[in-house]
Amino acid sequence: MRYILIVSLLLFFGFGCKNSGSYETKDGQLTWLSVEQASDISKAGSKKKFLVDVYTDWCGWCKVMDKKTFTDPALIKYLNDNFHVVKFNAEQKEQVNYRGKVYNWEAMGRNGVNALGVELLQGRLSYPTLVYLNEKLEPINVSPGYKTPEQLMAELQML
Repeated sequence: MRYILIVSLLLFFGFGCKNSGSYETKDGQLTWLSVEQASDISKAGSKKKFLVDVYTDWCGWCKVMDKKTFTDPALIKYLNDNFHVVKFNAEQKEQVNYRGKVYNWEAMGRNGVNALGVELLQGRLSYPTLVYLNEKLEPINVSPGYKTPEQLMAELQML
């Protein structure tokens, strides 16, 4: 009984996604996680890889990917079946706790950048960029630039 209560509380409070309200994957849509949630899921022993969409609020192509690429039904199904999807605003000023390390916003360029963005993008700040991580959140590949649903699907299937 105690175990059920603890798991229920963890699911309700610990894995709540900032963007969608819960981590429960729903058919027909992507459930975006925060980097903190990805860290927790990885620690729990997930067998799925991670796709991190690194974006900024001002990035026009990031918005086009949100509207045209990440709404494609076949792509959504493939991602939900094979990946945890994470959104990360590279210019966010809020502190981030990721894999046991604290990352802060730093004055750099015209808008500044969160140090995690620099790390994920391996110092090459370009938006949008997709970062592929294995189950342990170790880098697999960094893929800058806009992708159509077909281009992204081809890229995903090669991992």
